[in-house]
Amino acid sequence: PPKIRIPRHLKQTYIRRVGEAINLVIPFQGKPRPELIWTKDGAPIDKNQINIRNSETDTIIFIRKAERSHSGKYDLQVKVEKFVETASIDIRVIDRPGPPQLVKIDDVWGENVALSWTPPRDNGNTAITGYTIQKADKKSMEWFTVIEHYHRTNATITELVIGNEYYFRVFAENMCGLSEDATMTKESAVIAKDGKIYKNPVYEDFDFSEAPMFTQPLVNTYAVAGYNATLNCSVRGNPKPKITWMKNKVAIIDDPRYRMFSNQGVCTLEIRKPSPYDGGTYCCKAVNDLGTVEIECKLEVK
Repeated sequence: PPKIRIPRHLKQTYIRRVGEAINLVIPFQGKPRPELIWTKDGAPIDKNQINIRNSETDTIIFIRKAERSHSGKYDLQVKVEKFVETASIDIRVIDRPGPPQLVKIDDVWGENVALSWTPPRDNGNTAITGYTIQKADKKSMEWFTVIEHYHRTNATITELVIGNEYYFRVFAENMCGLSEDATMTKESAVIAKDGKIYKNPVYEDFDFSEAPMFTQPLVNTYAVAGYNATLNCSVRGNPKPKITWMKNKVAIIDDPRYRMFSNQGVCTLEIRKPSPYDGGTYCCKAVNDLGTVEIECKLEVK
């Protein structure tokens, strides 16, 4: 008589994310060779969407890229003459949720704002596990996270800056991650304080000008022929110094064997696949309106 052996991991709901592959092997027994019938939610399976492969000892469900529509109850019937054995598998394909449907400001007092929102229309086929709340100052509209993995659908945002105006937005979250979009409040919240007039303190203009100065020197370096070598140093100065690299006191200009970078004051010279000929004294020169400074090192190519 027929017997189906459902693997242990398929005895509870089998969960995959959208885009992942599904490949389930269900062993069975029965002689002579049984007849197998698969149905999904009581209807025949669409062979164009879901591949079923049968052998004498097992049957395989294969889906190359899972979609939400592949979720459902899959029933297997194994027949040998008048004997019939049945088994079921629950498959759930999940995705990131949609954003909350509505986010609104309920109250503003002192430095606090009370928010509330409604859960998303689309939960991604699995339970919502939390919400992430962000705030943005109206002047900059840069978003900063205030609360993460929050379970309720209302929250109080505290410690806001007096005199600023804020917008808020909320993302929904499930086991796949955050919703791609967030829902923003239509109105803004103005943090005003009654009777308190805030005066900006008066600061004297500070002169930030500074002659160039190396804060990290060049270091004598050994390179291996054929492997890229780099020389690094760091410089400060205001206005930003102009950097020139020299080899044996000759400026390096438009030479394809060298690449020069300058980022946040760190100056780098890359020597591409050096040969012994590239050895010598290298110098980095920094110039601005207030002065000039140079630093050098030796490079030896072995």
